[in-house]
Amino acid sequence: MSRDPHGARALSIACVGGGPGGLLSAILLKAADPDRAITVYERNARDDTFGFGVVFSQETLDNLESSEPVVFARIAAEFRNWSAIDVEVDGFRERSDGHAFAALGRRRMLHILAERAIELGVDVRFSTTAPALSNLTSSVDLVIAADGVNSGIRTELSDDFGPTLDRRTSKYAWFGTKHRFDCFTFLFVETEFGQFWAHIYPFDDTTSTFIVEAAEDTWKRAGLDQFAAAPRLPGQNDEASLAFCERIFSQHLGEDGLIGNNSGWLSFNVLRNAHWGSGNVVLIGDAAHTAHFSIGSGTKLALEDAIALAAAIDGSDDIEAATAMYETERRPAVESIQRSAQTSLEWFEGAHRYRGLSPQQFVFQLLTRSQRVTYDKLKMRDPGFVARMDDWLAGTLVDRGIHVEAGTPPMFFPYQLRGLRLENRIVVSPMAQYSSVDGLPGEWHLVHLGSRAVGGAGLVMTEMVGVSPDGRITPGCPGIWNDEQEIGWERIVDFVHSNSVAKIGLQIGHSGRKGSTKLMWDGVDEPLPDGGWSIMGPSAIPYRPDSGVPREMTQDDINRVVRDHVTSAERGARAGFDLLELHFAHGYLVSSFLTPLANTREDQYGGSLHNRARLAVDILRAVRAVWPAELPISVRISATDWVSGGFDGDDAVELAGMLSEAGADIIDVSTGQTSTHARPKYGRLYQTPFSDRIRQETGIPTMAVGGIASVDDANTIIMSGRADLCVVARPHLVDPYWTLNASLDQGYRMPHFPVQYRSGRSARRRVQLP
Repeated sequence: MSRDPHGARALSIACVGGGPGGLLSAILLKAADPDRAITVYERNARDDTFGFGVVFSQETLDNLESSEPVVFARIAAEFRNWSAIDVEVDGFRERSDGHAFAALGRRRMLHILAERAIELGVDVRFSTTAPALSNLTSSVDLVIAADGVNSGIRTELSDDFGPTLDRRTSKYAWFGTKHRFDCFTFLFVETEFGQFWAHIYPFDDTTSTFIVEAAEDTWKRAGLDQFAAAPRLPGQNDEASLAFCERIFSQHLGEDGLIGNNSGWLSFNVLRNAHWGSGNVVLIGDAAHTAHFSIGSGTKLALEDAIALAAAIDGSDDIEAATAMYETERRPAVESIQRSAQTSLEWFEGAHRYRGLSPQQFVFQLLTRSQRVTYDKLKMRDPGFVARMDDWLAGTLVDRGIHVEAGTPPMFFPYQLRGLRLENRIVVSPMAQYSSVDGLPGEWHLVHLGSRAVGGAGLVMTEMVGVSPDGRITPGCPGIWNDEQEIGWERIVDFVHSNSVAKIGLQIGHSGRKGSTKLMWDGVDEPLPDGGWSIMGPSAIPYRPDSGVPREMTQDDINRVVRDHVTSAERGARAGFDLLELHFAHGYLVSSFLTPLANTREDQYGGSLHNRARLAVDILRAVRAVWPAELPISVRISATDWVSGGFDGDDAVELAGMLSEAGADIIDVSTGQTSTHARPKYGRLYQTPFSDRIRQETGIPTMAVGGIASVDDANTIIMSGRADLCVVARPHLVDPYWTLNASLDQGYRMPHFPVQYRSGRSARRRVQLP
């Protein structure tokens, strides 16, 4: 139905669900037009609220104050405010201050919202089940489905909404406690069964929310699955689990113990919907989407949904157009929160892997886990905390004979790998230039690599250099299979060494089934129409439907590829390169062997991961035997295909172990580009979690690459230990002096600033840091 804002019949609206989102929607829509007939159906009694406290972000409070100042004032009058986060692990306790938090009891918040709705004339019906959806949609203009993660309306219209539910593995239980916690607190305790942790925050002067969480296998070892399986009446607590949690956290609870409120073990469900509207029905809050409680986002999302929905309804004459406008406006913000919440959720699911970190770095990892909190933000909020972290990181280098001046940003800490010392942690990523003729590096490569070396990066990497003519991706790709090419690379290496303190690495590889294609600007991955060469791969499976079909490699082909890598490595060593990287990623030859999507062989090179990794290991061992012992070897891998049934994160961890045993010193962790069916989860730092996991679970140094665009990102990655080196790609394409500029941005005087450019040290910074 539609309405005329200048005099037509006022809207009739039904809100199904009397939680924060449903009530605030009703309040805002009624306040905007008192003639609207609005009914809220809440199946629970007024005082049946489950849960304990809710936390508000400043952004949500600002939005609430501007849209509904009466509710804001009443809630703000009862806030419990604090600014610190405490973390305790292994008896080590650290505090990071300067964070703005406000919390309130969930029951009290709902009372305030309900009182305001009733004041405005909203018909709020507690202990009332909503009428059948078919009756609602035919009798009112708008149905707001605010009926939670188990939404009956969403289920009834699932074909329209397209919900997906990702049931996560960790187990958690909500409790409260009268023990006084004065700020947000994370407690990690080791038990005979494994690690448990608690998320704690105060919400009034006497009570705190106390959420206990554990990995599923730990939970089962403790026998808690038996308690969870026991039948409970509605509203009844799992008393045995409550007692268990009191016992393991007794040192922190004292005599106060835990309080239950329908408390039992749960698994978090991440909900997403393809669409939020269907006819005159619209989803909000947990009915539309969920985000893990570790970033306190459920109530935030519901309230901001309500604000956006009300604004859209008030701004349109058409209900369906209004709900579409609401979704268009809200979806990007919601998906951003969901990405951060997913990263945080997965951090806690893998919390066990961080047990090998020092407690200081563990704390920093925890605080920056969602990627929304960073080194710079922490420094702005609590300079003392970050100074302690800087001192700790500098102290880790003392035993290696490396002294770091106070105030040095983490990205400018030196790094040692075998006999190679890098002056900082920034790497210019291998980036294809497609500017060679007959595989020869030319003037473009000299300027491209030379300028970025002068620009301050610790390590500059070549693009993938073909080990043979048929190993090139395109006719414009360089090689190192003959003397002339070797001499060309030697000239570039000499320039880098003579004019900078940067080191230079050679990346070598074979294109495999992705070879014999056009230059990037003529058509990415499109096969050459003429003048191409024969391509090969593990199996006769083309990369794209229009790609050439590779011939399945014979043992002679495999042996030749190994020899070609060895010869190229020898040439690279003679040319003076400081580091060698083997390109085993992005769907090129070795990468194709690694993924079951391209490798269907039934011999010793196919089947199990061990077999599929055989070529990678054989090449690495052969190359390690000829590469100088004092110089390191890196291997770039795609840590996931981003395709169900393909190479995944578990495989990447196992592969990294094999590569380390075969002689790899560091793993350059990329992802994807192995299949046209890939669905990457792009976003800022989207590949860094794969680097983090490999580094923590294997102890092998890693490079992080992908979506690293800022100085702050680099400092955060290094301080948290998510990688040892940061590989920066596209920013270097537009700013060869990215690292020098980063030093200016941070007020840091690089000790090896080019003498020719020293007068530029006083140049105005591009950004003004707090």
